[in-house]
Amino acid sequence: MDESSKQLIGEVRTPISCAPGHPELVDDEYIRHGVAEIFMAVEPLAGRRHVAITEHRTRVDWANFVKGMLEDHYPTAKKVVLVMDNLNTHSIASLYQAFSPEVARRLANRLEIHHTPKHGSWLNIAEIELSALKRQCLADRIPTFDSWLLLLPHGNTIETTGGQRSNGSSPPTMPE
Repeated sequence: MDESSKQLIGEVRTPISCAPGHPELVDDEYIRHGVAEIFMAVEPLAGRRHVAITEHRTRVDWANFVKGMLEDHYPTAKKVVLVMDNLNTHSIASLYQAFSPEVARRLANRLEIHHTPKHGSWLNIAEIELSALKRQCLADRIPTFDSWLLLLPHGNTIETTGGQRSNGSSPPTMPE
């Protein structure tokens, strides 16, 4: 699993629509409306991706994503192997900050955590998938968190099950 941010950028001037022989004209000037956080878990051998969008990047946000992953996507799994980087929020302590000790311990006991080495982001499949998602699906300006949620079919989550194994080159597509 990994996470990334996306700037929320609005237009100062309305873009001029494309016409035959001319591309859409977008002014370089923009209004920054903050940042949204993208959490992604990838199950490469099954071709599945779970994505959640939040307004913040905190320990509690990470803990909620992990809880949702365990309870919604893998409710019967005894252990879930979680490969992730060493970001300060990616720790069992985050579960204890977000939930009661009983719930945090129950969740922690279901995790087998492996951290990628420093400067080893190329080993993190979720990071590769996030990069492709941002380049291919989120390249346009998204002005607000609420407008981003309108792009998603189920509130603030995207789940893809393409049935194909993931190699980092075929990101999920945003729903139409």
